[in-house]
Amino acid sequence: MAQKSENYEQRIQTGCLLILTALGIAGALYAFSSVLIPFVMAIFLTLCLIPAIDVQMKWLRIPRRTAMLTTVIIGCAILVLAALLVTNAANQILKSKDDYGQQFRQLLVKTRGILPPEWYTADPNDPNGLSDDPSEPLIRVPTNTIRKVLTDTAGSIMGLLSNGLLVLIFMIFMVAGKGTYKATVGSLWWEVETRIKRYVLTMMFTSGITGLLVGLVLTILGVNFAWMFGFLAFMLNFIPNIGSVIATLLPLPVAFIDPQLGIVSKVLVLVIPGGIQFVIGNLLQPKMMGESLDLHPVVVLLSLIFFGTIWGIIGMFLAVPITAVIKIFLQRFGYTRAIADLIAGKTDMLTKT
Repeated sequence: MAQKSENYEQRIQTGCLLILTALGIAGALYAFSSVLIPFVMAIFLTLCLIPAIDVQMKWLRIPRRTAMLTTVIIGCAILVLAALLVTNAANQILKSKDDYGQQFRQLLVKTRGILPPEWYTADPNDPNGLSDDPSEPLIRVPTNTIRKVLTDTAGSIMGLLSNGLLVLIFMIFMVAGKGTYKATVGSLWWEVETRIKRYVLTMMFTSGITGLLVGLVLTILGVNFAWMFGFLAFMLNFIPNIGSVIATLLPLPVAFIDPQLGIVSKVLVLVIPGGIQFVIGNLLQPKMMGESLDLHPVVVLLSLIFFGTIWGIIGMFLAVPITAVIKIFLQRFGYTRAIADLIAGKTDMLTKT
């Protein structure tokens, strides 16, 4: 009886220490985010590039140093092309912000004519009356507000790309510093590397198909910045559940205020990319990924909220692989194995005495 009581107290102490440790780690992640975000992002990108090195060495018989050099060059070229694509689109948005503001106000004017009179804007000369001027918009949107929204959006995109140089430096040193050592099958690092590689390759493949199809469809429909939206669909596909919804909704404002697009085209801008996201995200991606991460959907959502709160949009990109690594570590220790089972959705322990 005394032994059971001692074990019970020890488990309580261990649980309290785990909670305090988790709070301390969360505080450290938030405090040192300016350094940790580029570092973790570089690790993620390095895991994306390592399979390319292995393929060149195994199938093309290219020496390791040459394969590393070509892989780094290809990775840098992809990052530069992505940065140029987003930067060019952001500059075009800034240059056309006045035109978009005018088109948005014209859209509100057209919308006013099909809505009930009580929804009209008030007549400025008569506080108790309503304006009957058909040229008056439904909602008075200040031009400065539209300019501010567009400017802030472009500024956020440029700020996201500003850390690219630091990420690139970290990535080059990580790729160059990887030796010929291979982790033993069944070891902790082997499990981490295997699962994350599979996740990265699956997401790169499915996200690439998604971005290509979305960009192609929007180009055929005549939507402005079609390939920028395709690239954003590729990037946002790394954010489970939420990313696909955001990627589907992003082109809608640009399509709706474009007078050259018809009603059918505007509807297809929502329907076709949404269908692509649904098919790939719910049919193709789960079959390819299988149980590689073994995370419960609720845990995935909570990890998105947590890392998105402390690290912003980059934290949402990295939330799933980081949570998967944490689960692997917790699974290796007896006292924390029950927590790993909960993360995987195995709730048998909750029903046991």
